[in-house]
Amino acid sequence: MFARSTTITGSPAEVDACIGYIRDDVMPMIMHMDGCVGLSLMADRERGQCIATSSWRDAEALSGSFDDLATVRDRATELMHGTRHVEEWEIASMHRDHATGDGACARAVWLRTNHTDMDRGIGIYRDVLLPMLRDLPGFCSASLFVDRATQRACATTSFDSMEAMAASREESWAIRERGVRDAGVDVLDAAEFELCIAHLRVPELV
Repeated sequence: MFARSTTITGSPAEVDACIGYIRDDVMPMIMHMDGCVGLSLMADRERGQCIATSSWRDAEALSGSFDDLATVRDRATELMHGTRHVEEWEIASMHRDHATGDGACARAVWLRTNHTDMDRGIGIYRDVLLPMLRDLPGFCSASLFVDRATQRACATTSFDSMEAMAASREESWAIRERGVRDAGVDVLDAAEFELCIAHLRVPELV
């Protein structure tokens, strides 16, 4: 399965407008598109950033939807008075312990491999890191997206609440450091978000 993430960075004052647009207008439309599986949305109100991620049945559905969603990307960017960055991914791993509810949050970590192959890194995530993440209090789900062409990856972990996510920071850092060491990757960025829409609907991939 595959995914496309659109990161829009703009005015913090317009984050709610962007959330409303994606929830009320984009989601009902995209769920009727051929090959679309689901949609998620993360937001950081302080940074003025929204990351909308759509999931797709296969590479053909992903590619075929790009032009059809151009006006959606334009409108969301206009609402935020901002800029956008689009990335496409292979979904390498997805695990859910339970569904998220109101107040759920997520931590995303962007990575790049340096001296290892992507499949080895995916194996370490699934076999070593994911069992450790599952033991974190308040854990809801974890996913790993990869881009083999650029050797980039994005690992996202969701939690029941902001309090649970905050309490996990020290242990999550230790888990991340082990992954960096064992898999041979560089951390490019990390951020925490409100999980505004959790409807990605990707099946279990572990």
